[in-house]
Amino acid sequence: MLLYEKKGAVGILTVNRPEALNAINSALLDELYDKVSEIAADESVRCLILTGSGKAFVAGADIGEMKDLSKQEGYEFGMRGHRSFTAVENLEIPVIAAVNGYALGGGCELALCADIRIASERAKFAQPEVGLGITPGFGGTQRLIRTVNRAKAMEMILTARTVSAQEALEMGLVSRVVPGEELMNTALALAESIAANAPVAVRNAKAAVRRSYARELNEDLEAEAKLFADCFETEDQRMAMTAFVNKTPKTEFKGK
Repeated sequence: MLLYEKKGAVGILTVNRPEALNAINSALLDELYDKVSEIAADESVRCLILTGSGKAFVAGADIGEMKDLSKQEGYEFGMRGHRSFTAVENLEIPVIAAVNGYALGGGCELALCADIRIASERAKFAQPEVGLGITPGFGGTQRLIRTVNRAKAMEMILTARTVSAQEALEMGLVSRVVPGEELMNTALALAESIAANAPVAVRNAKAAVRRSYARELNEDLEAEAKLFADCFETEDQRMAMTAFVNKTPKTEFKGK
């Protein structure tokens, strides 16, 4: 479910489930953790580009897998996501997310683990979880508020609305927006310019920048996983996710 190639000192990791819009399931999370661990051990890679195949970056977590999770299983799924996503974030080398399309839910959360985000004009970002009866569970409540201002983060999380690439640029979620056909070349040029610099200095600069950002993050992610888990087995979660999987209209949320 992942494709990996190297171009000189730059690694390119592509999420490759185009038939499911690259939706994240447990198997993909495990594969991601293993692949990132391999990349971390390769001293010849100085920068990593993360992207998706087809018309999506990652269109969220796999609702079909999540629909019938118990509270305990929901907690375990959330922590599994944290393990893999934190591995991406904790890479010593810089990570660039080349967001080529939908970055929804878990996709937005994965992009937030990158150090730099570049978006195609076609990219769309959202944390739509509350419309499915759950909270963001792969770091969205923690990393988004550390990336954009609190009001913008709360608006995205609480309304579940989708924002365009241009709005994402304006709020600081991405650093630049380019035409779709230029996305990978732009990301590669940026990665190569980073990789041309002194490797120890680049790694140390990233570590210094992340120091205050990451303080207490692990503890906050643990709290998020517990709140995420609390949503499972509720009537609202079962109804909304069943409707999503069956492509039928949702009924009114009951708060149960």
